[in-house]
Amino acid sequence: MGQVRVDLNISLDGYMTTTDQTPEDPFGKDWSRLVAAYVATKTFRERVLGLSGKGTTGLDNTYATAYFEGIGAEIMGAGMFGLHAHPGDSDWQGWWGPNPPFGYPVFVLTHEQRPTLTMEGGTTFHFVQTPPKETLAVAQKAAGDLDVRIGGGASVVRSYLAAGLVDRLHVGTAPILLGRGERLWEDLREFEQGYKVTSKVAASGTIHVTFQR
Repeated sequence: MGQVRVDLNISLDGYMTTTDQTPEDPFGKDWSRLVAAYVATKTFRERVLGLSGKGTTGLDNTYATAYFEGIGAEIMGAGMFGLHAHPGDSDWQGWWGPNPPFGYPVFVLTHEQRPTLTMEGGTTFHFVQTPPKETLAVAQKAAGDLDVRIGGGASVVRSYLAAGLVDRLHVGTAPILLGRGERLWEDLREFEQGYKVTSKVAASGTIHVTFQR
């Protein structure tokens, strides 16, 4: 069985969500600031945007590459899939187009009953109503010897961290202040105990901190 992993970006003041979204701009300008270093990498441009030949190739790209390696299944919340913006819309198939950048089973935690959605490139979205720990067991079975990533959003990630179910947490701390949103570390005092903690600073100013069991 592989590990349970989390990879995410936060601000210097600890926020992992933004609050400036509008119907016209569902991600908001703050989100662009938060993930700027990741989005600029060669790996992101190739794997997510389908663009080749350009992008940063330094430390940020090393972590971006690792983000995609060794994953056999993913768990995400309804908000990350976009159901909060498209409730009850049977035609909504997520933010990523017909060929999402996953290539493995994705389990979406939601109260909404939806049929399994099979996409191009090997991605299959399963919409589940089971508790987080039970969902993890199903995802681990689907992943086999590969890792399971807890993809987001904030409440889903924090529920798995608080339950002690995460083996590896990588946090890319962007050199920006958001001042509002949902904090990653809320109610996670002494989370670092039981982990080996390492950190590296990229040329972008992003501080990459890894908690590894």
